[in-house]
Amino acid sequence: MKRDLPGLSWPRISDGPIRVSCHFCDALQEAPRLLEGDAAYCCRCGEMLYQNRPRSLARATAFSSAALIFMVLAHVFPSITVDSGSIRRELTLLQAADALFQESSALMGVVIFLFTMVAPLTLMGGLLYVAAPLRFGIALPGALTTTRIFQLSEPWSMLEVFLVGILVSLLKLGAVGHVHLGAGFWALIGLVFCTAFAMSGIDRLELWDRLEIALQNKNK
Repeated sequence: MKRDLPGLSWPRISDGPIRVSCHFCDALQEAPRLLEGDAAYCCRCGEMLYQNRPRSLARATAFSSAALIFMVLAHVFPSITVDSGSIRRELTLLQAADALFQESSALMGVVIFLFTMVAPLTLMGGLLYVAAPLRFGIALPGALTTTRIFQLSEPWSMLEVFLVGILVSLLKLGAVGHVHLGAGFWALIGLVFCTAFAMSGIDRLELWDRLEIALQNKNK
């Protein structure tokens, strides 16, 4: 098959046979080139090997950009406001991490900072840095290293776990005073959804193939 066939959104590096192993049964088999929207399944167990997702790089670029915007809003605006008598306390995510670090648990404060700031920023910033130029067949300097780094940071981005923790804390804070959810809280929800959509919209096999093609064209 030729690279310029219509409908192929991510052609292979070469026209020779490429093999892939099933993540479920480890069966080694040929990996065919797919049209947009098609998927390849294991010939032994039927598990999906990979999928050619329509407009995956465009979706990854859009959702990662939105996630970074939501991240800024989540850390700038208060997430929770507590009114208890004459006392009113507003907390952003960074203020909550700093309060834990200064007053009760330094380790917990560092963990919150890493899981809600560093890991998501590395994940979404790295994906945007790689995916946006690849839409035009361009690989920016350090794209390979950036891809490895943001894929390693994916398991450490635990925004959804932190969000559940906030919801549990709201039940306890309700007994102390009136609790108001701020713009930072809703931005955090948007960040969780955009992060999930950005990562689910891109196929890793496609991403690495496009990177190799872009680097080959760059070195010609």
